[in-house]
Order: sequence, then C-alpha cells, then structure tokens
Amino acid sequence: MLLDEDSMGRTVWHNAVDRSQIEELETLWEWAKADLRTNELNKNLLLGKDNKETTAWYLAARQCYISELLNLWEWAKQELTTEELYNRFC
Repeated sequence: MLLDEDSMGRTVWHNAVDRSQIEELETLWEWAKADLRTNELNKNLLLGKDNKETTAWYLAARQCYISELLNLWEWAKQELTTEELYNRFC
C-alpha cells in the first residue's frame, strides 16, 4: 500500500508532499518505519522517484514547502548513511 504507484509512478508519499499534507506525511512516515524493510524505506520512499525521475524532495523544494523539506531531511539523517546522503545530495 505505501509503495503502490499511480499512473504517474507516484506513491502516496509523493502525493502527500505535493499537496503539502504535513500530518499525512508524518503518519505515512510512522507507518513506513513500522512496515518497510530498511532498503525499501531508503530506496523506495526517502529517495523514490516517479516516472519523470522526480523525488519527494524535488516536489517540496519546487513548491518551497519548508516544513516538508525539514521533515524529509530529519528522516533521511535518521535512516540514510553519510555516504548515501552525500551521493544523493552532493
């Protein structure tokens, strides 16, 4: 359910960020941490891309959703290694 994709390849994670639904995003994060394996959490949720190679990070940044970006960053720091963060953002 958490990683199911719509016709654009977006998960509920992408859509929550795109609609600036911070409470929904926080709930999805808690569910994901409880239900997903680490590699699914990292690759398919935190760093997941849609059909246009767009990440939730990009959606939040494009629309200047600062709260969403801050949450994504905090969650990434909890789950991703320094190397994964560097490879993704540098």
